[in-house]
Amino acid sequence: MPLYQVKQQKVNQIKPSSFKNERELQKLFEANLEALLGVRFVASEFTTGDRQRGRIDSLGVDQDGTPVIVEYKKTGKENVINQGLFYLDWLVDHKGDFTLVAQEALGKDIELDWSSPRLILVAESFTEYDKYAVNRIGANIQLWTYRRYGDDFLFLESIFATTSQKASKKEKAAEAETISEKVEEEIIYTLDDHLKGKSEDVKNLFDALKERIFALNADDDILEKPNKIYISYKHGKNFCEVHPQSKDVKIWLDISYSDLDDPKKFGRDVSNVGHHGTGEVETKLGNLSELDDVMNLIEQSYMQTL
Repeated sequence: MPLYQVKQQKVNQIKPSSFKNERELQKLFEANLEALLGVRFVASEFTTGDRQRGRIDSLGVDQDGTPVIVEYKKTGKENVINQGLFYLDWLVDHKGDFTLVAQEALGKDIELDWSSPRLILVAESFTEYDKYAVNRIGANIQLWTYRRYGDDFLFLESIFATTSQKASKKEKAAEAETISEKVEEEIIYTLDDHLKGKSEDVKNLFDALKERIFALNADDDILEKPNKIYISYKHGKNFCEVHPQSKDVKIWLDISYSDLDDPKKFGRDVSNVGHHGTGEVETKLGNLSELDDVMNLIEQSYMQTL
């Protein structure tokens, strides 16, 4: 994809460049992991021990408390998928080791969600065979491609994600089992858990909202992840969290209040107020007549993930 710089109505093409080596790529990502992937950095070059010898590029925890492995490859020709799966298997088999290093990096009060650990693979390109392989595997794997332009520009794109949480409770449980039988003691939250006991009006509001959220992206790579308190929607990283209540649907947006265009004042700044979602702006959907206005705010948050 060509990149152009516009100055005084004239365009100048920025030539593609590359990283000197894989380590340079890794260091850039680790220094900006939360901004790029929505993942808090935990450790670099983490050794997996003598029995399962290996060295994981980056360990992290995402916005919803899910443990994350990130592996980098300068090109897409290397066998990064099998290597990543080996490390993912190690991760679910060594929860205690990960928990200790996460607590050391992020604090003792860090809460981890082991229901579906994530593997993020970053490379310049992936083949259609790679996409097919990760789709068949069924684990929580995401493929990201990058392109560097000059010294100052980096293009990053999520091209595939295997966990569209539109699956049924039975399908999700089966997916978790393919990662490791050891996640059976973990609670796997579902949409049914969040909608249980809610009125038909609230269920209809949620269904309409969910349909519009998925319609933001025609490539079907928006992920839906039910958590304990809320349902997160992410495109690479969270852009909104949804919490069905008794009479309405509460929503948190992952955008700064100062960046929000909100002429009708639907949003509220909760950056300095205790709240459940990862976003700093709170809004509510109380009836379908408000849906367009609420989606206008959600779309602004979503656009920041592109």
